[in-house]
Amino acid sequence: MGFEHIMNITPKDLLDAGVHFGHQLKRWNPKSKPFIYDNKNGISIIDLEKTHHLLGEACQFIEDIVASGKDIWFVGTKKQAQEIIREGASACQMPYCSNRWMGGGLTNFSTIKTSLTKYRKFLKMDQEGELEKLPGKEEAAIRRQMSRMNRNFEGIINIEELPAALFVVDIKNEEIAVAEANRLNIPVIGLVDTNSDPSKVTYPIPGNDDAVKSIRIIVEAVIEAVSCGMSKRQLKQASKVSKAVLPEQTFEQEDDVEVTLPEGYSEEE
Repeated sequence: MGFEHIMNITPKDLLDAGVHFGHQLKRWNPKSKPFIYDNKNGISIIDLEKTHHLLGEACQFIEDIVASGKDIWFVGTKKQAQEIIREGASACQMPYCSNRWMGGGLTNFSTIKTSLTKYRKFLKMDQEGELEKLPGKEEAAIRRQMSRMNRNFEGIINIEELPAALFVVDIKNEEIAVAEANRLNIPVIGLVDTNSDPSKVTYPIPGNDDAVKSIRIIVEAVIEAVSCGMSKRQLKQASKVSKAVLPEQTFEQEDDVEVTLPEGYSEEE
């Protein structure tokens, strides 16, 4: 059935957002052919009925992943996607990468975790005023390092484990992230334009990955799926807590015991 029963986006909404505009024919990837409706004026036109159906399937998968207690890593580093990814992932409290994908972000995760620990330590030192107590050169060197770390770790500062899935805008632009996820068998949900190979992702969403409006409408659907999943996760957690509460204990009231107050204390105070 997919996610369509609760997804508020219609094929017309996708049309209005320009999701159907693919790339020029000379740039098309033959593997995207099943998602192409027609070619007009040298431009591939994407079949929005298929986009809508596959978006529904992808959103259902996302909802289920999040409901199970796991996280999805949002990835979109191209200029048109950066702000949308940053805002969207932050709004639904998911990790994200909107600057530059760090090679080894998934495949060398243990090293990333070590660097994150170091970055968190620097941030704490800064907040507590410890950095400014260091000699000038040392403080400047650490601040330069922090600036570099902020670009790399801005959206993943609190992660402790690998994500359960990746959501990627433009799988061609993010081919390193997609390849790393494939190597580790981490499912990939991807906005796939006609110049890309949809077989590289688990849940392809055929659509225009260059226009801001198109990117935004797809990201909004993903955020909605994450929010639904998060609500289910919280209900499960609340249910576990209520089951874990100890049964109410009853205490037998003892007969009144006469208490003698120390000298100098009055019973009527």
